[in-house]
Amino acid sequence: MRVFGRYLLDQNLWHLNRRSVSGAFAIGLFWAMIPMPLQMIAAAATAILARANLPVSVALVWVTNPFTIPPIFYFNYLIGAWLLPQQPLKDVEMSLEWFTHSMGEIWQPLYLGSIVVGIVLAAAGYTAIRIYWRWHIILQHKKRQQLRNKPSSS
Repeated sequence: MRVFGRYLLDQNLWHLNRRSVSGAFAIGLFWAMIPMPLQMIAAAATAILARANLPVSVALVWVTNPFTIPPIFYFNYLIGAWLLPQQPLKDVEMSLEWFTHSMGEIWQPLYLGSIVVGIVLAAAGYTAIRIYWRWHIILQHKKRQQLRNKPSSS
Protein backbone atom coordinates (compact mmCIF):
# COMPACT_ATOMS: atom_id res chain seq x y z
CA MET A 1 0.00 0.00 0.00
CA ARG A 2 3.03 2.29 0.22
CA VAL A 3 2.70 2.79 -3.52
CA PHE A 4 -0.27 5.04 -2.80
CA GLY A 5 1.63 7.21 -0.29
CA ARG A 6 -0.03 10.53 0.45
CA TYR A 7 -3.27 9.50 -1.27
CA LEU A 8 -3.98 7.28 1.74
CA LEU A 9 -4.31 10.40 3.91
CA ASP A 10 -7.58 11.37 2.21
CA GLN A 11 -10.21 11.14 4.96
CA ASN A 12 -12.91 10.07 2.48
CA LEU A 13 -11.14 6.73 2.06
CA TRP A 14 -11.75 5.86 5.70
CA HIS A 15 -15.24 7.26 6.41
CA LEU A 16 -18.33 5.10 6.51
CA ASN A 17 -21.10 6.92 4.70
CA ARG A 18 -23.65 5.96 2.06
CA ARG A 19 -21.59 7.21 -0.85
CA SER A 20 -18.24 5.75 0.17
CA VAL A 21 -19.57 2.34 1.22
CA SER A 22 -21.81 1.86 -1.81
CA GLY A 23 -18.90 2.80 -4.06
CA ALA A 24 -16.65 0.42 -2.15
CA PHE A 25 -19.11 -2.43 -2.69
CA ALA A 26 -19.18 -1.75 -6.41
CA ILE A 27 -15.39 -1.62 -6.61
CA GLY A 28 -14.71 -4.66 -4.44
CA LEU A 29 -17.30 -6.87 -6.12
CA PHE A 30 -16.15 -5.88 -9.60
CA TRP A 31 -12.47 -6.63 -8.95
CA ALA A 32 -13.34 -9.86 -7.11
CA MET A 33 -14.75 -11.21 -10.38
CA ILE A 34 -11.69 -10.42 -12.50
CA PRO A 35 -9.24 -13.35 -12.73
CA MET A 36 -5.92 -11.64 -12.15
CA PRO A 37 -3.21 -11.54 -9.52
CA LEU A 38 -3.13 -8.66 -7.04
CA GLN A 39 -6.84 -7.86 -7.19
CA MET A 40 -6.51 -6.00 -3.89
CA ILE A 41 -4.11 -3.47 -5.42
CA ALA A 42 -6.50 -2.86 -8.33
CA ALA A 43 -9.37 -2.43 -5.85
CA ALA A 44 -7.30 -0.07 -3.70
CA ALA A 45 -6.25 2.06 -6.68
CA THR A 46 -9.84 2.26 -7.90
CA ALA A 47 -11.11 3.14 -4.41
CA ILE A 48 -8.53 5.93 -4.16
CA LEU A 49 -9.51 7.32 -7.57
CA ALA A 50 -13.24 7.09 -6.76
CA ARG A 51 -12.73 8.26 -3.16
CA ALA A 52 -14.62 5.21 -1.91
CA ASN A 53 -14.03 3.43 1.38
CA LEU A 54 -10.66 1.73 1.01
CA PRO A 55 -10.91 -1.06 3.63
CA VAL A 56 -14.34 -2.18 2.40
CA SER A 57 -13.19 -2.16 -1.24
CA VAL A 58 -10.14 -4.27 -0.48
CA ALA A 59 -11.97 -6.66 1.87
CA LEU A 60 -14.69 -7.43 -0.67
CA VAL A 61 -12.11 -8.71 -3.13
CA TRP A 62 -11.88 -11.74 -0.83
CA VAL A 63 -15.29 -12.87 -2.07
CA THR A 64 -13.03 -14.83 -4.39
CA ASN A 65 -10.70 -16.91 -2.28
CA PRO A 66 -9.13 -20.33 -2.73
CA PHE A 67 -12.46 -22.02 -1.90
CA THR A 68 -14.74 -19.88 -4.07
CA ILE A 69 -12.52 -19.20 -7.09
CA PRO A 70 -13.23 -22.46 -8.98
CA PRO A 71 -17.05 -22.23 -8.99
CA ILE A 72 -17.13 -18.44 -9.49
CA PHE A 73 -14.68 -18.40 -12.38
CA TYR A 74 -16.33 -21.46 -13.94
CA PHE A 75 -19.67 -19.62 -13.81
CA ASN A 76 -18.02 -16.54 -15.36
CA TYR A 77 -16.56 -18.76 -18.09
CA LEU A 78 -20.00 -20.24 -18.84
CA ILE A 79 -21.52 -16.75 -19.07
CA GLY A 80 -18.74 -15.64 -21.42
CA ALA A 81 -19.11 -18.74 -23.59
CA TRP A 82 -22.86 -18.14 -23.79
CA LEU A 83 -22.35 -14.49 -24.76
CA LEU A 84 -19.79 -15.22 -27.49
CA PRO A 85 -21.71 -17.80 -28.48
CA GLN A 86 -19.31 -20.64 -28.01
CA GLN A 87 -19.62 -24.19 -26.77
CA PRO A 88 -18.08 -24.48 -23.29
CA LEU A 89 -15.42 -27.13 -22.83
CA LYS A 90 -16.84 -30.38 -21.49
CA ASP A 91 -13.71 -31.85 -19.86
CA VAL A 92 -13.23 -29.18 -17.20
CA GLU A 93 -11.10 -29.93 -14.15
CA MET A 94 -10.96 -27.65 -11.15
CA SER A 95 -7.17 -27.64 -10.95
CA LEU A 96 -4.48 -25.04 -11.50
CA GLU A 97 -2.72 -27.36 -13.95
CA TRP A 98 -5.82 -27.70 -16.15
CA PHE A 99 -6.46 -23.97 -15.93
CA THR A 100 -2.97 -22.97 -17.06
CA HIS A 101 -2.96 -25.63 -19.80
CA SER A 102 -6.38 -24.54 -21.15
CA MET A 103 -5.91 -20.76 -20.82
CA GLY A 104 -5.37 -20.39 -24.58
CA GLU A 105 -8.86 -21.76 -25.23
CA ILE A 106 -10.78 -20.26 -22.33
CA TRP A 107 -9.35 -16.78 -21.82
CA GLN A 108 -11.82 -14.92 -24.06
CA PRO A 109 -15.04 -16.34 -22.58
CA LEU A 110 -13.54 -16.28 -19.08
CA TYR A 111 -12.62 -12.60 -19.21
CA LEU A 112 -15.77 -11.53 -21.03
CA GLY A 113 -17.92 -13.40 -18.53
CA SER A 114 -15.88 -12.05 -15.62
CA ILE A 115 -16.26 -8.46 -16.79
CA VAL A 116 -20.00 -8.84 -17.40
CA VAL A 117 -20.61 -10.59 -14.06
CA GLY A 118 -18.36 -8.02 -12.35
CA ILE A 119 -20.36 -5.12 -13.78
CA VAL A 120 -23.68 -6.72 -12.84
CA LEU A 121 -22.50 -7.49 -9.28
CA ALA A 122 -21.01 -4.01 -8.92
CA ALA A 123 -24.29 -2.40 -9.95
CA ALA A 124 -26.31 -4.74 -7.72
CA GLY A 125 -24.02 -4.18 -4.73
CA TYR A 126 -24.01 -0.41 -5.21
CA THR A 127 -27.80 -0.29 -5.50
CA ALA A 128 -28.40 -2.68 -2.60
CA ILE A 129 -26.20 -0.67 -0.24
CA ARG A 130 -27.82 2.62 -1.28
CA ILE A 131 -31.32 1.16 -0.70
CA TYR A 132 -30.35 -0.49 2.59
CA TRP A 133 -28.67 2.67 3.87
CA ARG A 134 -31.71 4.80 2.95
CA TRP A 135 -34.08 2.28 4.57
CA HIS A 136 -31.97 2.26 7.74
CA ILE A 137 -31.97 6.06 7.95
CA ILE A 138 -35.76 6.20 7.48
CA LEU A 139 -36.21 3.54 10.17
CA GLN A 140 -33.99 5.46 12.61
CA HIS A 141 -35.85 8.70 11.87
CA LYS A 142 -39.21 7.02 12.56
CA LYS A 143 -37.91 5.63 15.87
CA ARG A 144 -36.72 9.08 16.94
CA GLN A 145 -40.08 10.60 16.02
CA GLN A 146 -41.93 7.95 17.99
CA LEU A 147 -39.76 8.65 21.02
CA ARG A 148 -40.41 12.39 20.73
CA ASN A 149 -44.15 11.98 20.30
CA LYS A 150 -44.47 9.44 23.10
CA PRO A 151 -46.22 11.02 26.08
CA SER A 152 -43.99 11.14 29.09
CA SER A 153 -45.30 9.28 32.11
CA SER A 154 -45.17 11.65 35.10
